[in-house]
Amino acid sequence: MTVNGYSGSQEDYLKRLARIEGQVRGIARMVENDTYCIDVLTQVSAATKALQAVSLGLLEDHIAHCVIDAAKESDEAGQAKVVEASAAIARLVRS
Repeated sequence: MTVNGYSGSQEDYLKRLARIEGQVRGIARMVENDTYCIDVLTQVSAATKALQAVSLGLLEDHIAHCVIDAAKESDEAGQAKVVEASAAIARLVRS
């Protein structure tokens, strides 16, 4: 059974994601209430930064656990995890 690298921090990630979910609901209410565009954009930026922080934490956990564990298993497994992490980084950079 594979254990995800973030499993030790799962509760922290879930709390952070719940806060982000609340932020997004708040943004939706702002739009419903015709809030000034710049104020909405400020909140969107804050939610985006919060999601980026979660993404970076997950990426760090992936490298610290999944990549290192795979590298200990074999060179091929380690290389596969590095390629996987690189693809994830590329997706994050494009977003």
